[in-house]
Amino acid sequence: MPASRWTAADLPDLTGRSIVVTGANSGIGAVTAREFARAGARVVLAVRDEARGERAAATMPGSTEVRRLDLADLASIRAFAGGWEGPLDILVNNAGVMAVPRASTVDGLEMQIATNHLGPFALTNLLLDRITDRVVTVASAAHRGATIDFDDLNGERGYSRWQAYCQSKLSNLLFTLELQRRLDAAGSHLSAHAAHPGWAATKLQSGSPGRLERMALAVGNAVIAQSDAMGALPTLYAATQPLPGASYTGPRGWQEMRGHPAAAGRSVAAGDAESARRLWELSDELTGVHFPELAPSSVVVRAQRG
Repeated sequence: MPASRWTAADLPDLTGRSIVVTGANSGIGAVTAREFARAGARVVLAVRDEARGERAAATMPGSTEVRRLDLADLASIRAFAGGWEGPLDILVNNAGVMAVPRASTVDGLEMQIATNHLGPFALTNLLLDRITDRVVTVASAAHRGATIDFDDLNGERGYSRWQAYCQSKLSNLLFTLELQRRLDAAGSHLSAHAAHPGWAATKLQSGSPGRLERMALAVGNAVIAQSDAMGALPTLYAATQPLPGASYTGPRGWQEMRGHPAAAGRSVAAGDAESARRLWELSDELTGVHFPELAPSSVVVRAQRG
């Protein structure tokens, strides 16, 4: 099936596969988890609010499980990773916040960079030696025009809600780029991918503190946005299709806002290998989580999967 017309109905049989989806209690995360489960996977909904996660899981077919994970809390991330037993085929870093007022996490990190980048960075590295296939991180077209403030990643000297959000989404792409480089250097078969949903009508936009901004976003949801089901397609595609490492998938329509999945464009900054390296080292320092030693046996697992 060409990517131009690819839908969730084209997912391969995922029976026997285990998949973690963060932020899977609503929006594109819930759709992503539901479609994986429908295709036969064992899906773990990694969510901050377990009650909401259970309600979401109750609407899904197949095998699902809810586990608590707060990406704004490094102790919660360590607990989640420490409680994982056995192999994990696919990790989907989906959870995120958008343009929220400045707040600090329990670890003293700025909320958006923590939830959207540093948390997924820590989670991925803590689980990496058990992952057998790939990591998919949900980014955004909002990365365009953003830069990384290496001297003030936490926005302590000055804070703009939208600049911080765009920086966190650029971080997702740089993380994916450097993760793939490190995997290749380690001789690993694992792959790292990014995807973005375009403009999907979800609850993510409802967190804006400004009434006029919320109204404008609501109009955009009604006029421009596609459904959360369509918004989930790039993630589903990136998680299951044969793609080159560090690929980036998004909607193929106008301005990548809507449509079926296809290769997405990225800014020059998002392809800067040196910035990716610097961000990784800074993230390592801020989280205290390091790239693991990967066992050579993981190469055999890929070969057996074909």
